[in-house]
Amino acid sequence: MSTGKRLSGVLADLALILYFVFALFPIAWMVILSLKPADQLFSTYFSFSPTLDGYRTVLGDSEGIPFVRFFVNSLVVSVGAVALSLVVGLPAAYASARWRFRGSENLMFTLLSFRFAPELTVIIPLFVLYQKLGLFDTYVGMVWVLQLVTLPLIVWIMRSYFADLTPELEQAALLDGYTRRQAFFRVALPLVKPGVAAVSLLAFIFAWNNFVFPLILTSNEAQTVTVGALSFLGGDRPKYNLTAAAALVSVVPPLLLALTIQRYLVRGLSFGAVKS
Repeated sequence: MSTGKRLSGVLADLALILYFVFALFPIAWMVILSLKPADQLFSTYFSFSPTLDGYRTVLGDSEGIPFVRFFVNSLVVSVGAVALSLVVGLPAAYASARWRFRGSENLMFTLLSFRFAPELTVIIPLFVLYQKLGLFDTYVGMVWVLQLVTLPLIVWIMRSYFADLTPELEQAALLDGYTRRQAFFRVALPLVKPGVAAVSLLAFIFAWNNFVFPLILTSNEAQTVTVGALSFLGGDRPKYNLTAAAALVSVVPPLLLALTIQRYLVRGLSFGAVKS
């Protein structure tokens, strides 16, 4: 290997290392901040006495902020929104992949527009409707509004997975006496399980990280961690260490879910990348 190629390789490696340091520094800073005691928050940067008091405070409700309840709320509404979206979205994705009719593409793009439309454009009408219907600050209201975020994602991604399946598999099942519903549940759906795992994780992350809807459509009972973590910033002196600890705790469920379904996630993200 020539000196020029070796030098370019070393420079490329250094650039990659610098990029990773730059990308991971905010996370490292959050960890450092969460371990700082309150009296050293503003007096030091990297030299301090690490403590877990911030995590104990966040999880122990000693500040009068029920963060654990907010955490449970996020789990309930995120899982509920993803489950509802899968029940509705998987058959819809299968139908859109197998049957085309006049205006079907317009219908799909209309559904996709729900995902990419700014949430602030619909938040005021939703707030008024929730007040009138009694859905404000309820689990049902949050599940319903979050599935507006997750459903288009599931339908559009799973549509491509079902489209990559050869229709002959279902036709053979129909010839064997299966109904169309049985062919969907027993033939098509098992073949796209990796895709279902991948899209479920992505939908869960989108629902878990949503901020605008919980901020406006909840008050206390159904408030989620994305809004609840900011509660530690109130008062005369913002508690940045508690906010950092709360933010890091809120990362745990998506991370554990990703690690749990990692095998299916890799297959799901690459499923159908090359059509035969």
